[in-house]
Amino acid sequence: MINMRLTLIALFVLGLFIHKATGQEFSDFQKNFQYTIQPTTNKIKIDGVLSESVWTTSQVAKDFKKKYPNDIGDPKSNTEVRVSYDNENLYFAFKVYDSGTAIIKGLKRDIGHDGNDGIGIILDPQNRKTNGFYFVVNALNVQSDDQLSNSFEDGPSWSWDSKWFSATKDYGSFWVAEIMIPLKSIRYDPKQINWGINFVRIDAKNNEYSTWTKVPPNFRSYDLGYLGLLHWQENGAPVTSKNIIFLPYITGNSSEDKENGKSINTNANGGFDAKVAINASLNLDLTVNPDFSQVEVDQQVTNLTRFNIFLPERRNFFLENSDLFSNFGIPPIRPFYSRSIGLDRAGNRIPILFGARLSGNLNPTTRIGLMNMQTGKQGDYSPENFSAFTLQKSILKRSNIKTYFLNRENFISEEEAKKNPLDRYGRNAGVTLEYSNSSGTFSAWADYHQAFKPTITDQDKYVQAGLMSDKPNWSFVTLVGNVGKNYYTDMGFVQMIDNYDAERDTTIRLGFRNTFNQISYKIYPAKGPIGKLQFSIEDFATFHTDNSLNQSDAKFSIQTDFKNASFLSASLTNTSLNLLYPISFTDASPLPKGHYSFNQFEMTYTSDMRKLFGMFGMITVGQFYNGNVTGGSIGLSWRSQPHFKVSLRAEVNKIELPRPYGSNNLILISPKIEWNFSTQLFWTTFMQYNTQQNNFNINSRLQYRFKPMSDFFLVYTDNYFTDPILKNKNRALIFKFSYWFNL
Repeated sequence: MINMRLTLIALFVLGLFIHKATGQEFSDFQKNFQYTIQPTTNKIKIDGVLSESVWTTSQVAKDFKKKYPNDIGDPKSNTEVRVSYDNENLYFAFKVYDSGTAIIKGLKRDIGHDGNDGIGIILDPQNRKTNGFYFVVNALNVQSDDQLSNSFEDGPSWSWDSKWFSATKDYGSFWVAEIMIPLKSIRYDPKQINWGINFVRIDAKNNEYSTWTKVPPNFRSYDLGYLGLLHWQENGAPVTSKNIIFLPYITGNSSEDKENGKSINTNANGGFDAKVAINASLNLDLTVNPDFSQVEVDQQVTNLTRFNIFLPERRNFFLENSDLFSNFGIPPIRPFYSRSIGLDRAGNRIPILFGARLSGNLNPTTRIGLMNMQTGKQGDYSPENFSAFTLQKSILKRSNIKTYFLNRENFISEEEAKKNPLDRYGRNAGVTLEYSNSSGTFSAWADYHQAFKPTITDQDKYVQAGLMSDKPNWSFVTLVGNVGKNYYTDMGFVQMIDNYDAERDTTIRLGFRNTFNQISYKIYPAKGPIGKLQFSIEDFATFHTDNSLNQSDAKFSIQTDFKNASFLSASLTNTSLNLLYPISFTDASPLPKGHYSFNQFEMTYTSDMRKLFGMFGMITVGQFYNGNVTGGSIGLSWRSQPHFKVSLRAEVNKIELPRPYGSNNLILISPKIEWNFSTQLFWTTFMQYNTQQNNFNINSRLQYRFKPMSDFFLVYTDNYFTDPILKNKNRALIFKFSYWFNL
């Protein structure tokens, strides 16, 4: 039976290549926004001075369209863009009409576009509306970059890095951004003569976003479905030489683990990453003994649910082209979750020995991803090998067929395998069909996912299907799914399948069915202080396999986006659940199984974060199972633009349950200090005091970017108990030196 399933999936993969498209066509929308790029034979100096002759003869992209907070009227300030190229680089010249001091949140790379006066470039070299690149520069020449996909929920993480060059210069009534992007830094088909392109202007002073093309207000400014056309004359973009990037590193650390009785230990290490351009559209990434000691710690949250929390990936190696692997399923149910590699379920690090990833485009309509990672032994944790393969075929104008295969192999002994046969391996395969009309206002999808485990032959599937419509005023989402209790995802994350029994201190796997429905209505007032007013009704429900209710969360919410960049929202949520096993939120007796129904009200306010002083506040009041909960959080921030910022986030949740179930006060306090000495030197100290996790963490990181993409890090981390207060668990001092070579 398993072989038959694998055969069917393999046949389906082969069928993906039946559909053929050249990728040269362009949409009716793009006919109205075309830019014909002209070459330059003269050297362009990236200095913010548009003295080169090509900038006087190039076509000008102007007449930007207002995008946010609504699309009524014209932008308050104009923007002009010119584009050129030579045999090795793409060049952009922005003339941004503005005056006064620019609003800049900081000088650190990858700060993003929100809240900063700046500009952005979106490139889709395949012109298929499925994936692309996003380059952003603010008025003080701070760079941010990322890869984009047409995923429904994902926005830029600013975790993808490439080497490119820019300069800005202020002229009083306008400022200039001059940008050079090496063609070998991006992936493209040299025969492709039509690229998708758009330009974004972020006018933070006026709280406005504007774009070269007309992007509806219900879509993000960088949406891939509303790109204009960049037309290459003759035979397309120049063919560049092969690009090989070599990024070696060395580290040293001194650590002490008092919690486990280990004395001070000092050691050094080394490894490297490498990027090899197989061709202009396909890239091979290699890593040997990777080290992620410089990665920022997770931002902790208070968990008042019955299940584990999904934490985002922060390690760079797993983020490039991550949509190829991670966008199967829905956020609570992911067959691939990269944090399963090199981290155990508690978030402790497992050494990764080496890994490789091949990703990119086989042709204009086919993307491929192939990854293999090998981990080492850590205490009683056995070495493991992780393999992932995915293939995505673009069909119609903006639709995809995607398939994947995952394999985790555990190198445990034969004796251990006999005791725990499920630990030997875990495999998953699946296919997804995603349909979207060319405007992106209607989408539909269907998934089939299959798990393979030793001795398991039934209840090992996950299927789901859904519809979504997103128009300027009305939007809705509806989906249904079914997860079998034996749907194991050794390389994934399924939030609701493991149910903890607090009385017996054990976990029980249960299959479930789920539904999600949401409908929203949005208003964009032309006058007055409100930019957007949104009303939403939604319900996320899970059911047991006999169709009886597991849990339903029905919410009504109102959100107001003010034109002065502040936000106010309020929601009322009704939770109804049938608790099958006792659960505990205090140190007293667990809550008994049975039916619970309770309501909670929540209100959130965020002030105008463009100002030097900002504030966030949230209150939660209502019932909690058979008791009550009162919660509040506040966030305060102050910055001395653009170098210094200090922020404080504090959250308190008071749970009061009737006797004998007890009460609890959960406290989370997170101060953060950021000092950007320049665009090369940064210091960040982040502290988190969390009584729910009984941990007080201090993480202080100094980063010196002495050359583009080359860094020196000095990191100090310290962990204490909150009870007994400030009893030390462990501490470490780490340095890391890395250097970017272009070979």
